[in-house]
Formats: sequence, structure tokens, C-alpha cells
Amino acid sequence: MSISEAKLNDFLGKAVGDLGAAISATLILAGDRLGLYKALAQGPATSAELAARTGTHERYVREWLANQAAGGYLSYEPDSGRYRLEEEQALCLADPGGPVDLPGAYYIIEAVFHALDRTVDNFRSGEGLEWGEHHPCLFHGTERFFRAGYNAHLLNEWLPALDGAAAKLSSGAKVADVGCGHGASTVLMAQAYPQSQFVGYDYHPESIRIAGERARSVGADNARFEVADATGYHDSDFDLIAFFDCLHDMGDPAGAARHARQALKADGHCLLVEPFAGDRVEDNLNPVGRVYYGASSQICVPVSLARQGPALGAQAGEVRLRAVMEEAGFSQFRRAAQTPFNLVFEARP
Repeated sequence: MSISEAKLNDFLGKAVGDLGAAISATLILAGDRLGLYKALAQGPATSAELAARTGTHERYVREWLANQAAGGYLSYEPDSGRYRLEEEQALCLADPGGPVDLPGAYYIIEAVFHALDRTVDNFRSGEGLEWGEHHPCLFHGTERFFRAGYNAHLLNEWLPALDGAAAKLSSGAKVADVGCGHGASTVLMAQAYPQSQFVGYDYHPESIRIAGERARSVGADNARFEVADATGYHDSDFDLIAFFDCLHDMGDPAGAARHARQALKADGHCLLVEPFAGDRVEDNLNPVGRVYYGASSQICVPVSLARQGPALGAQAGEVRLRAVMEEAGFSQFRRAAQTPFNLVFEARP
């Protein structure tokens, strides 16, 4: 067998980079939990200065800072011995209200390690894993990571891209957020459109409890939450029904879409937000696709298989999603917007 040294070194270079990222994942979580990123966003610091700001041990902080700088998450100033967060880094690491909450995503990484034994068993048996069976860090991380995207795009881009929906919301609409989780999207819309009424549905009782707390904490009295699955809620005559990054997880996505179709007004809108994906495997062999296939195999597919579903997966793509919505009885379906992480569709009865 002839081995190409250049190909071997190229592969090992990638592998070492992945190994460094993997061993650093817990350190990103530690930096988030200890407030190290937020403290460093206040200004450059040596390890001693950052430890003093955060009430942590200098020797541990010294090693943490070097690890983060080696990974390109911080910058190092050799002359002063100080580390700094560039503005772009701070936006993603120290600002939960920013466009990307990277530490939030790492709680999802933590969750899949908690579920590793079940994942291995599922690969052998073909069985699934219900959403509510995961470690609570999954729910926390999902809220944080997706909330950042909603903050950046939902009000200014996605809702205005729907044909006439924003005007209805401004004047007073009835809205359902199906699979709402901790209610980040529901509360955001409720705050922006006080004349409208919002209800969030989720089959996970603890998530519904937290969603209610989130709404009360910001005075969003026009938002309420109910425990119900995507085919089990009873209200109807909605102007807008939204599925945020959840339809592909469901045991019966076509049934969920059909139920939404029946619960909408004749001139209503269905907003479908899904992970960004092409329709072919080769379209998704890139960094974003890698992340989503990783999450899909350990979270999304198991949730659907736990209910004998079709396991659309996080990389379902537009063609498969269109087929689901058309099977459900929607006569119109179009891509309304997109980001590097999401596809946004509008379906009409």
C-alpha cells in the first residue's frame, strides 16, 4: 500500500484541530459559567487581573487564557502579557443578546455527552430518545443558541418577509408557537406586538413552566403557554402558526402541519424555520452541515424515532419540507428568507 505523506499530514492537521476543539469545549463552558468572557470584554487583562475580576484562581485562569488564545478565541499581547477579546469575539462569546451565542451552543455539546450511552445503544437497536429524556443542559443551550438568531432576524427580517403577516401582528393577531421550548421566540414576538395574543405549545411540561416564567419576568401578559403536542392543541382561527427549528424533530411532521393547516384562518400564515440545508448530501458537506448532522444523529433523529416518526433530520432540505407541507394541504409554499444557519419558509392554506 502506498501512503501519501502529504495526504496523511493534511488529515492529521484536521484531526489535531478537531481534538483541540473537543478538549476546549468544557473550557468554553467554564469560561461562560465563571464569567471569564464577560469580564475580559471589559478590557484586556493578565491572568492575575482576570482572576481578580472574577474571583477565580490565577493558575487555572492562566492556562485557560493560553488555551483560548491558541484556539483563536482571544488575542494575546506578548509585550504586556495581557489577553483581549476583540469586538467581534466579544459579540459571540460575551453577549447573550448578540447575533450568535457560542457558549450557549456548547451546552448542547455537553448534553450529547450525557446521552452518549443511549446514543450507542440507539445505533444498535434503532430505538429513539425523547426530548424530555435529555439532560436539562440541552434545553438551556437550545434556548440560548436559537434565541440569539431570533433576536437578530425574527422581527426585522423573517416576519416582514411573510406576505402581510407583520401588518396583522401590528393591528392585533392570534398566534401559535408550536414546539416553543422555553418560549424565547414566543416572548420576543409578544413584546414586539402588544396588540396580538400569543400561545406557545410544547409537550415538555418543564419547558412550558420555564416559558411561563420567562414571559412573566418581562411583563409579556399577551403570551400564555400550554402543555400540548403538535397535533393535540384545540384552539383554532389563528392568523399565524410558527414552527421554529422543531418540525424535523417530530414523530408526525405531516400530521403537525396538517393540524396547523386546519387551525389557521383561511388567509392565515404558517412560518416554518428550519436548519439551513441543501437537498443533497453533497450540498451539506461543509462546517454548518457538519454541526447539524452531528446534532441530528444524536438529538433530532432519536426524538422522531422515539415516536416511530420519519426522522427527517436537521438536514431535511427544502424539497422534503415542501413535500411535508403539501401533503398537509397547504397550497402555497415558498422560501421567504434565509441565514447561514436557517431556512425560512411561508406556507399558506
